[in-house]
Amino acid sequence: MIYWVRHRTTYTYESEVGYARCVLRLTPPSNGRQTVLEHAIAITPEPSDTLVRDGPFGEATRTVVIGTPHRKLIVEATSWVDVDAPPAEPEGGPPWEEVRERAFRSAALDASGPAPYLYPTPRTPIAADITAYARRSFAAGRPILEAAEELMERLHHDFTYDAKATTVRSTAAQAFEARRGVCQDFAHVMIAGLRGLGLPAGYVSGYLRTTPPPGRPRLQGADATHAWVTLWSGDGWAGFDPTNAVREQNHHVCLATGRDYGDVAPIDGITL
Repeated sequence: MIYWVRHRTTYTYESEVGYARCVLRLTPPSNGRQTVLEHAIAITPEPSDTLVRDGPFGEATRTVVIGTPHRKLIVEATSWVDVDAPPAEPEGGPPWEEVRERAFRSAALDASGPAPYLYPTPRTPIAADITAYARRSFAAGRPILEAAEELMERLHHDFTYDAKATTVRSTAAQAFEARRGVCQDFAHVMIAGLRGLGLPAGYVSGYLRTTPPPGRPRLQGADATHAWVTLWSGDGWAGFDPTNAVREQNHHVCLATGRDYGDVAPIDGITL
């Protein structure tokens, strides 16, 4: 499936801005499930300086400096991405306790290994109530993919999608207490629950296809940046979308992966 993705962000300021420094994470990766065919980023006003490099979790970053006084900043990224994801692994895998032990024994420190995704972050703290909620799906000896799929489906059932309930700065604990939020919150809660059990889980930002296949419902979160969860299953990573209660499939286009939203925000920076 080949997608054309257009991501446009416009900032309008009440007074003139003389300086802006922004970090853009708007370049999709080519990996085992997708290939970037074309990609471009246009910025108005034109940056005076640009630095392109990989971030700590392998995400492609573009840092731009804009020294031209302006009252509007427009960032537009366009991409052609061929998504050909392998079929989702069946609901099996090793017992989740075995995966936990293997994760903590792993000596790999790179972003493809489990270590960076084992520990809490400000947005995904270890909280006793969230851990207890997740544990209900992880009976002793249960296969990890089967348990994670049930947790995903429970979150989808128990939480309400509500764009006004949280903000971009909300934590998993706040969303869990409210039992509502957006895709960012669904992902943060699932990640916090998995990490509370000692399982490596990451946050994926990206996009969903706009038009569903014939006879299929339109997924929640289409036409905007979306978020889901990636779980280390012992031999690789498996994606779970708790907002829609579906596994990561060909209708998901990955943009970046990190520990939480703060690592993969499409655009952040400062203005003066």
